[in-house]
Amino acid sequence: PLSRLLTEKGRLVADGGMGTSLFELGLQTGSTPELWNVEHADRVAKVHQGFIEAGADIILTNTFGGTAARLDLDGLGHRVAELNTAGVKLARKVADLADREVVVAGSVGPTGQLFEPLGELTHERAVALFSEQMEALEAAGADLLWIETLSSIEELAAAVEAGAMTGLGMVKTIRFDTHGE
Repeated sequence: PLSRLLTEKGRLVADGGMGTSLFELGLQTGSTPELWNVEHADRVAKVHQGFIEAGADIILTNTFGGTAARLDLDGLGHRVAELNTAGVKLARKVADLADREVVVAGSVGPTGQLFEPLGELTHERAVALFSEQMEALEAAGADLLWIETLSSIEELAAAVEAGAMTGLGMVKTIRFDTHGE
């Protein structure tokens, strides 16, 4: 869908900051945004709707921190499939009601863990973490994977390897610090 729409329109507009928008609707600092996919689905849907009304061609699911590693910070690592599935279904429902085609991108953020030798994360473990999330995003109906704001090449490689195991295309973004690293 992304390639077709890009060919048709020439350029596409992605949505804005989901987290920032949820904070404006009551999400508290330190809370798990992905939990809102089941506890405050109406508010998450409202954010998606606002982005579409503002002209977004691509909306990202509320699943940025949806790996077990990130969810485990709040004791929710066992709910990866549930929270990612709910995130896609919310976005898909709003996108499908739009008066034009809107692409639903499954948001995949960093694990929040450091790779060996600085930390304990191995390539194999990172691939497994990303795979679990990405399989749920694909099964729930995401149009593509949106791997975003990773800061290490090792983590990006693991995410891309996991993404290649799905049938979905990928958009990948990385972030740089003020020293260009």
